[in-house]
Amino acid sequence: MTKAHVFPGQGSQFPGMAKEIYETIPEAKALMERANQVLGFRITDIMFGEDADALKATQVTQPAIFIHSVVLSQCCVKEVPDAVAGHSLGEFSALTAAGALSFEDGLRLVSLRARAMQQCCERQPGAMAAIINLPDQVIESVCSGIPGVVPANYNSKGQVVISGEESAVEEACAQLKAAGAKRALKLPVSGAFHSPLMEPAREELARAIADTPFQKPKCPIYQNVTALPTEDPELIKANLLQQLTSPVKWTQTVENMLADGITGFLEIGPGTVLQGLVKRIVTAYYPAEAMGFSGASAFNSAEEKPIASAEDITIEGIQ
Repeated sequence: MTKAHVFPGQGSQFPGMAKEIYETIPEAKALMERANQVLGFRITDIMFGEDADALKATQVTQPAIFIHSVVLSQCCVKEVPDAVAGHSLGEFSALTAAGALSFEDGLRLVSLRARAMQQCCERQPGAMAAIINLPDQVIESVCSGIPGVVPANYNSKGQVVISGEESAVEEACAQLKAAGAKRALKLPVSGAFHSPLMEPAREELARAIADTPFQKPKCPIYQNVTALPTEDPELIKANLLQQLTSPVKWTQTVENMLADGITGFLEIGPGTVLQGLVKRIVTAYYPAEAMGFSGASAFNSAEEKPIASAEDITIEGIQ
């Protein structure tokens, strides 16, 4: 089997995240305490607590998910995969897990990225909406005719998120419903992530990326902007910078991984969102066959459950 490790993005956080591994694995505890030092506050207190609202703040959420994901990868998984990828924020986790970034540098970049994105949201609020059951080409066509809105996340076949100015997103939703979308759901966010409204954050992140050392990763990383694999540190940096104002091509990433021979996917981090997305993408890629799908915590295995999808493709998770 050729295996890809995939890392989740914002929205997968939950109260109590990573608490179990902190309390039971000394190596994980040491790494999370190092994260507290780098950030200058005890983010673990927020991660382990019960206040879901405190955890939702972008400047907390993004570092928390990064820490959870990378600690799992380094302390619980340890194997070197054949490829890695991450959804939006998860790309930083993937790069750190693959050795392109140190834990400290990855965390600093994620923290700066989160603060810059939050400042963009405060200066110019935007909106995002999930469009369900409509071809990508129709969504792209409608958005191209409405200034101020763009496709932001190609999550799976039949699920694309659009992003931009609030009035433009609302107009696009109306047109997309008229074009046959099953649903057009506004998301509970105040920012237009992965759109041109994030340009000030991109400019701030550019300075930090330029000053951060990147190494050749241990395996190829499929990046959000291109959906293609690379091991070139300079190309990785350029693509990572473009990501803030460009769409996340997750559907295309998984399809390219399948075309390149990946037969196993392991989601590393909080939640199971990517397992669901990958399952839908694989089902569309190989619509008539069957595969195994299983999810597990860091300490509890789950039995495989047969589902209708591609033979010999497995999807698992550790959280």
